Amino acid sequence: MNQENGSTTQVLCPACHTANRVPGARLSEGPICGRCGEALFAGKPVELDAGAFERHVGRGDLPVVVDFWAPWCGPCRVMAPAFAQAAAQLEPAVRLAKVNTEEAQALAARHVIRSIPTMVLFRQGREVARTSGAMGAADIVRWVRSRIG
Repeated sequence: MNQENGSTTQVLCPACHTANRVPGARLSEGPICGRCGEALFAGKPVELDAGAFERHVGRGDLPVVVDFWAPWCGPCRVMAPAFAQAAAQLEPAVRLAKVNTEEAQALAARHVIRSIPTMVLFRQGREVARTSGAMGAADIVRWVRSRIG
């Protein structure tokens, strides 16, 4: 526990997906993974497969915004740079992640992804908001911030 404010945040490593406890007051100080030594926040979306998705969404304390996309989708490719820019602006308060629906079809089906790109905001393992269609970076940041409070 952090002695200053009494709280820690469980953050999953974007590289090895290991859970790390980080004092809340130190999230913006460039924490690194205790297992692999990689930065916990790289300012870019984390690519998730089905197993990593379950760990990040279900075990981490940060809200997670998942972009469900596919490589053949034109609007998805157009939105990718904006999503990356939004990740740089929203970290360390929010984790942005991407799930390729072609590679994780069962995961996409379980979350009833009917059109792409679809962004879904998860908090404590539960879906709290979703939106479909390509957006610019400012719109993504605004949409996320309006839903996380």
